[in-house]
Amino acid sequence: MSAPEHLPRLFIPQSNTGTPAAAGSSLPLSPPQARYLGTVLRKTAGDSVRVFNAEMGEWLATLGDIRKDKGSLTLTERLRTPSPQPDLVLAFALLKRDATDMVLRMGTELGVTRFLPITTERTNTHRINPERLEAIATEAAEQCERLDIPTIEAPRTLASLLGSWPEEARLFTAMERAEDRGISLRNTLRDARAGDGLLIGPEGGFSDAECRTLLARPTIIPISLGPLVLRADTAVAAGLALMGDGLRSAQDQSE
Repeated sequence: MSAPEHLPRLFIPQSNTGTPAAAGSSLPLSPPQARYLGTVLRKTAGDSVRVFNAEMGEWLATLGDIRKDKGSLTLTERLRTPSPQPDLVLAFALLKRDATDMVLRMGTELGVTRFLPITTERTNTHRINPERLEAIATEAAEQCERLDIPTIEAPRTLASLLGSWPEEARLFTAMERAEDRGISLRNTLRDARAGDGLLIGPEGGFSDAECRTLLARPTIIPISLGPLVLRADTAVAAGLALMGDGLRSAQDQSE
């Protein structure tokens, strides 16, 4: 048998696992998983895979028979126990399809637990394909070895986001040329704590009116991502790397 880290890794919804997961439990494969394992990877009965979700952790499992779009597996050994992720919220202005896909993929790999797509004055697209984005996030979670799948909420306007944002949480907001606007930047993303969020605007940045609206909110913490003007998807990666580092440090200190 291959070393566990080299085995295929599949997300199994908790609704399919029963409670609690235990060695010997039989679980169904979804049709796409059965096709992928049987047709693409040429796996057969008796081969091993890894399966996971946030509630059961990660398990070694043995495949049963796979026929076209049907199959099952049996849990054999727990490899990792459940471990909660720090709550990391990303609100981002919708981008063109490929760039939005990249935000979902990178955000999942960098620990986002909840994606909040928004529309702004400079947003060029207002629609998403929820099934496509969920598939991208699931594939990224399988690849990067996290145990949970982030949630992806329906798009909302910037005004709606601000109106529903909890008063006890801060929303760190990347603002281009903040110093030129006389905006004081006293905080950094490494100051973030669980429950705080990161807001990244559209290509071209927030409009002047949107900046004024944002700065009028006490929960908004303006931050800079450096002296260079970044693409929106690059800004997401840079911001999440810094914010995730702060969240992990805070979590380590509390343990």
